Amino acid sequence: MRLTIDGAIFDVRDEGRGAAIVLLHGFPLSESTWDAQAEALRARARVIRFDLRGLGTTTATGGPYLMEQLAGDVAEILDALDVGRAAIVGHSLGGYVAFAFYRMFAERCTALGFVCTRASADSAEAAATRRELASRAELEGMRPIVDAFVPKYFAPDVYRERPDLVAQATELIVQTSPAGAAAMLRGMAQRVDAADLFEEMRLPVAVVAGARDALIEHAQTRAIADGVASAEFDLLDCGHMPSLEAPDALSASLERLLSRVS
Repeated sequence: MRLTIDGAIFDVRDEGRGAAIVLLHGFPLSESTWDAQAEALRARARVIRFDLRGLGTTTATGGPYLMEQLAGDVAEILDALDVGRAAIVGHSLGGYVAFAFYRMFAERCTALGFVCTRASADSAEAAATRRELASRAELEGMRPIVDAFVPKYFAPDVYRERPDLVAQATELIVQTSPAGAAAMLRGMAQRVDAADLFEEMRLPVAVVAGARDALIEHAQTRAIADGVASAEFDLLDCGHMPSLEAPDALSASLERLLSRVS
């Protein structure tokens, strides 16, 4: 389905039948990073995915893209699909969007999944680094972002043994609009801390971390599970990209999450 929301065109994939689950990808990637999980889940669930605003095939509109705006995009897509409630699962950037969605639309969440992400806001130094990288992308294209992210995406052995995964991630970044990537970086730099939401989360929550994640330390992801009483935590033997590095293990985690949805 093709939808236009606030000036952006989204190509939405809606597969399978059953309880709805939304899979939100990381930066600056695309919904295709969830291919293995979508295939595993669509026999038992309605799997919804799309490229976030300004990334992948979705239109790059003016920024910055605040997490609240991205959460609003999710809500409008669910409305267009006539989906009242869904499990919201986010990887990295997608996790930031999932927190924003819960803050704004908690009543629409049947469950939450946080994959290699964190609840804390950026430090002043980290926010400045994002803004600098955004400016470089606008001037130089996507190469500075490739250099900043790809060497940290995977566990060390992946670079030796699975160059196809490295090439896949690199190609997704190269194809991204520099304007969209810059707007997303500036939006991430402005996001608020989400730890205040932990106490009110009484729904099923899955938290998945990569033991060898070089972008977000697994202790930061574990902090979500430690703060949410209903959370189940899985530490996978991978880097920042479990959907590609450990696809079966991640799919199993999400299947367990869906089994907890009443």
